[in-house]
Amino acid sequence: MMLNMSPTPPEESSTEPQPLARRQLLVATGIAATLAGAGAAWWNASQAPAPVQGASAPVGKEPVDGFWALQWDAPKGAVVRMADFRGHPVLLNFWATWCPPCVEELPLINAFYDKNKANGWQVLGLAIDKPAAVDAFLQKLPLHFPVALAGLSGAALGRNLGNLTGGLPFSIAVGGDGSVIQRKLGRLSESDLDTWARLK
Repeated sequence: MMLNMSPTPPEESSTEPQPLARRQLLVATGIAATLAGAGAAWWNASQAPAPVQGASAPVGKEPVDGFWALQWDAPKGAVVRMADFRGHPVLLNFWATWCPPCVEELPLINAFYDKNKANGWQVLGLAIDKPAAVDAFLQKLPLHFPVALAGLSGAALGRNLGNLTGGLPFSIAVGGDGSVIQRKLGRLSESDLDTWARLK
């Protein structure tokens, strides 16, 4: 096979794209712009900080409608009622046994509860998980604070409280006056919890 390496005759040479080539160029440019836009949106979303704080409820009001009326079953057959936490600062932690960062932060949250319960702090773990998995987990790692089997209703509550992506772990601190004082999507650190303890 031979390649014709001779120069193009002057009469055929042109810097103007032919109609078909022009259309292909426009389509390729459009696709490239779309892909670049999608890539930029993904990059911005992946680099955006997780929601960390914000008052999403006026002082003295419920964080979401019906918040203090919520209740769930507990692993040992009892019932956990949000009304029992009213008037105290409470840390709500949404977690699951299949979520490694959730499991990693539970000892920190347990220590936070032990250290701050005398100051009025309450902690409630809302397990977005199957009851059997939670029971088995708590046999291995008993927690000093109450755990509720929130399941899918807990996931919906998390979204209503600001966790729009539904990611885990997700934590929220509600002040004694009912206002949301902190939120964090992702694993809590010891410094996060130290800061939260001072905000009640």
